[in-house]
Amino acid sequence: MDSLDDLAGQIRLGEDSALELKRVLLAGARVTAPGRGDFADELAAFANSRGGTLVLGVDDKTRELLGLPIEHLDTVESWVREICNDAVKPSIDAVIRKLELPDSTGKLVPLIRVDVARSLFVHKSPGGYFRRLGSSKREMPPDFLARLFQERSQSRMIRFDESPVPGTSPAELDLQLARRFLRDGAEPTDALLRKLRIVADDDDGVPRVTVTGVLLCTQEPQRWMPHAQIQAVSYAGDRRDVNYQSDARDLGGPLDAQVMETLHFVRRNMQVQATKTTARVEYTQFSERAIFEALVNAVAHRDYSMGGARVRLHMFGDRIELYVPGGLANTLTPDSMPLRQYNRNELIVSLLARCPVGADEGLGRSYLMDRRGDGVPIILDESERLSGRTPEYSVIDDSELRLVIWAAAGEIATPEDEE
Repeated sequence: MDSLDDLAGQIRLGEDSALELKRVLLAGARVTAPGRGDFADELAAFANSRGGTLVLGVDDKTRELLGLPIEHLDTVESWVREICNDAVKPSIDAVIRKLELPDSTGKLVPLIRVDVARSLFVHKSPGGYFRRLGSSKREMPPDFLARLFQERSQSRMIRFDESPVPGTSPAELDLQLARRFLRDGAEPTDALLRKLRIVADDDDGVPRVTVTGVLLCTQEPQRWMPHAQIQAVSYAGDRRDVNYQSDARDLGGPLDAQVMETLHFVRRNMQVQATKTTARVEYTQFSERAIFEALVNAVAHRDYSMGGARVRLHMFGDRIELYVPGGLANTLTPDSMPLRQYNRNELIVSLLARCPVGADEGLGRSYLMDRRGDGVPIILDESERLSGRTPEYSVIDDSELRLVIWAAAGEIATPEDEE
């Protein structure tokens, strides 16, 4: 249904496994039908299946094009977007378009088309877990749901970071970003991109960008994976209170850019500490090297199959708290992390080990990732040397890793001290 003629022809034939028609009723500027929950169930059913298209403004029984009031097109579009973001978990990144088609009299009437791609995730809507069967949605039985979770999780034979991302195309790769992973100035041909597993075929044999390709070789990975970003918040004090936020950013882009932008965020918001035991000595509130290693580990090892979950860095006067989606894998424990190594995302780790770090950053590292597994020991040693307190790792609800790095213990430098 790439063209309007194709879409019009499919509407005449009626609903099927890839098309849903919906009549829209409004009371003033408020959508009264379809129901919010029912529409969310339809969206999730397509995402949990092979994808599909919903057309708003068409009677599903008579297939008559009723249209939408043109003055309320924006209202209906906002209603659809809100349901995609808030009523389906994890949220759905649908493509919403306004268009016109001729009705039975030949008059052009406004419609809204919503395209939902087959998802990397399993989506729950208000009615439960649904899939598309023929022209209707069906709630998934437990055995089918279990198989779908397994199919779309990291437990598949193909690792999640090597999975083709629905709706992508190799043409959307930034070839300059891809060249970083090629040796001797080689050009990123299709064969080399496939060898790097940046491009792979989906179940239908269509070439797609993989999860790793999206995260490292596109300028805006959040188009396809909105949760793949870092939320950074700085608080003026030692407690989490929205009234005391001094700075906040949602940091996106390729993973290496996210790491460096978040490190710069910490640098901007870091206080200068001072001690005046004999002569006044200034030092940073946190070890930049430790923060850098913690951020690299966060983007390298987080569970990207957890849609809707972001890496979060919260900065306080006495500590930094870093939250990383995904529990510890393969029998790792917080106590064993300095001694053992396990890569949840082997492909991401291997490519981060080829991402250069500018010498002017002063991090003592040529590349973003160190394959020797020194990251956690560096975090512990550098932070404890500065603050006198060992950073604390803990797991929350088996689904999120939390790292607490304590600030240096000293007096905060003030303008009066400079005089």
